[in-house]
Amino acid sequence: MKHADGPEDTICAISTPAGEGGIGIVRISGPDTLSITSKFIQIRSGISLSTLESHRLYLADIVLPVDRQPNLSLDPPTPIDEALVVYMKAPHSYTAEDVIEIHAHGSQAVLAKISEISLRAGCRLASPGEFTKRAFLNGRLDLSQAESVLDTIKATSEQSLVVAQRHLRGDLRREVDRLRSRLLTLLAHLEAGIDFVEEDIEFVGREELKVVLSETADVVGAALNSAKTGRVLREGARVVIAGRPNVGKSSLLNRLLGDSRAIVTNTPGTTRDLIEETVRFDRCTLSLVDTAGLRETSDEVEREGIRRTEEAIGDADLLIVMIDASDVIRTASVFETNLFGKGNVLIALNKVDLLTPTQLEDLHLNLSLPDGVPVLSISTVTGEGLKTLQETIRHEIMPKNLEPSQSVMITNVRHQEILLRCRDYLAAALDSIESGMHPECVAVDLRGAADTLGEITGAITSDDVLNRIFSEFCIGK
Repeated sequence: MKHADGPEDTICAISTPAGEGGIGIVRISGPDTLSITSKFIQIRSGISLSTLESHRLYLADIVLPVDRQPNLSLDPPTPIDEALVVYMKAPHSYTAEDVIEIHAHGSQAVLAKISEISLRAGCRLASPGEFTKRAFLNGRLDLSQAESVLDTIKATSEQSLVVAQRHLRGDLRREVDRLRSRLLTLLAHLEAGIDFVEEDIEFVGREELKVVLSETADVVGAALNSAKTGRVLREGARVVIAGRPNVGKSSLLNRLLGDSRAIVTNTPGTTRDLIEETVRFDRCTLSLVDTAGLRETSDEVEREGIRRTEEAIGDADLLIVMIDASDVIRTASVFETNLFGKGNVLIALNKVDLLTPTQLEDLHLNLSLPDGVPVLSISTVTGEGLKTLQETIRHEIMPKNLEPSQSVMITNVRHQEILLRCRDYLAAALDSIESGMHPECVAVDLRGAADTLGEITGAITSDDVLNRIFSEFCIGK
């Protein structure tokens, strides 16, 4: 069994999720794929693995390797399972190496045994994301496409899948390559002018530099503006429910989930910690967060819960502030905490079932709350207003620009950080031009902008970055 970690190794792993299933797949990739698998794969038709046609399924028996048989002279090969086997000849495979996939029955015992005999036959267990990493290193995918493989696996909505597939098909790479190529061409002309400065030859004018840099900065800025929407598509929106104790936060969470997830009592301060659950809302995944009630307290545990509530409010994509309609004066004072000055906020006036229609109308007329914030009347007891609340949540977290119609939408934090640095380089280059700085100063920032863009696709990268990216993958992908 090999333990070295190198591209010359032949690797194997179970590529389907743990648990019982009709089919389970063991993937094997590397230069010795055929010689290793010939030790334990017997094609039913009797042909050898070396003569298999690429990308065609063959019925096969998976058997214990010959050197592991108890009695070679008396016992036939010990069968492990009946399977379908497909050989994908390099470079026309996922990793651009020779690959064999064994489509066996989905028993964990069967898959574990096939993995075991693969390792004993000469494979090494793949590390997380190593198949995709090899696809990148062998030029099968660029780095942004490799990351989109993970986005495709983790897609939680149709929209996030659409964006992931566009990136996988190279939309982001093509846009990055276009911008980077333009910057590198500009840089080449600029540096040529620097080399011939004594001859007073100018290969690119300052106005042309400003135009190209400004246009590139506009594209980078538009991509950055899509980052929040892209993150919501990729990870889902975080909706936090906050307010004073006993205003109905936990009841609202249970209503939105359609399940009694949080404990509900008439005793204030029941919720001491964050309760977070995931739910699908139309086209998006939401993380609903119930929080500890905001109030002054000497209880150490409750104070910690309130601190966590304040953190959750700061991270919210949408904040639902709940107010007790039957006790507005006390519970509306929650806005005095100064925690609600950022981001999307909507107000839910709960317990309206305790008011008469006239009292509710007067309440809306005289209620003094932040301007421009939606105020909805609801009852977690009767269900009144909850449908309108759900529609408002959809509207607030899924604005019109949520549709992934543009070819480039940033969904990855790494890409966002790179584009922020690229924007800074472009701004510095433009400032240098405006200030009449020497072309060498402009060239330094122009090179920086081009190099940062190269980090997105992996044209410029480091082993540390690669290891960090592929460590997020599961083993077998």
